[in-house]
Amino acid sequence: MTSKEISAHDRARVLAEALPQLQRYDEATVVVKYGGHAMGSEHLLREFARDIVMLKLSGLHPIVVHGGGPQIGAMLERLNIKSEFQQGLRVTDRATMDVVEMVLAGSINKGIVAAINAEGGRAVGLSGKDGGMVTARKVTSLINGQTGEEGEIDLGFVGEPEQVDRRVLDVIAGSDDLIPVIAPVAASRWGETYNINADTFAGAIAGALRARRLLLLTDVPGVLDKDKQLIKQLTIDAARHRIADGTVSGGMIPKVQTCIEALERGVEGVVILDGKVSHAVLLELLTDHGAGTLITR
Repeated sequence: MTSKEISAHDRARVLAEALPQLQRYDEATVVVKYGGHAMGSEHLLREFARDIVMLKLSGLHPIVVHGGGPQIGAMLERLNIKSEFQQGLRVTDRATMDVVEMVLAGSINKGIVAAINAEGGRAVGLSGKDGGMVTARKVTSLINGQTGEEGEIDLGFVGEPEQVDRRVLDVIAGSDDLIPVIAPVAASRWGETYNINADTFAGAIAGALRARRLLLLTDVPGVLDKDKQLIKQLTIDAARHRIADGTVSGGMIPKVQTCIEALERGVEGVVILDGKVSHAVLLELLTDHGAGTLITR
């Protein structure tokens, strides 16, 4: 059914049913990590931008953190720069870092800003460098996606958040109309630039702001059980148990670990959901049934 086929009565009913959720999230900070294959679709980008604008107009304070792995890979290929991955993360030498920053803080960031503005919002493009928002440190160890064990690794200029200064975000996100859109690039205390995994970056931002919700938009429905069915809700303890018994495996392990860390920093709830689903953000926040896996303390 298209929007033109929905009657005025049905539209009014849908809006009325959203009222309890709007009251629940009034003035709440919601951090949305936008990434995965959904970023490659102009149609989904427009829907995502519309969702973010609606959240802002409805009294929430949305903050967008975005990735851009496929776009970085495409640019590296165009420039004949070879790219290597270890445990799902791109090994980043200095030449690669220059491209990463150009793509993330440049074309992708400004494209999302333009899409939100085209839907009536007022987005502001930033990176972790702006206002010293995020201080990074070099990643020296990773959790193995297959075994769940931590081991030493050298990925070059790949970092993780060491500290978040929330002052810039308090000013922008707390305004009546501005929407921050942040690229996961940050500098160390000594001025070196680092590429940071977007999930990790979003988790650190959400934790520093003690966000009501952190939404991790990805390309799977959420956390699946051993029968490949969606698990709609988990506690921290249950999530750790699912990692230990092998239910959560591969690339989902670091994603769930990010959720746990964000919750331990003070985020009320984290949701892993499919960004390819039309209006996934609104489905999760403004309906009773949600749209992915909710992890809570």
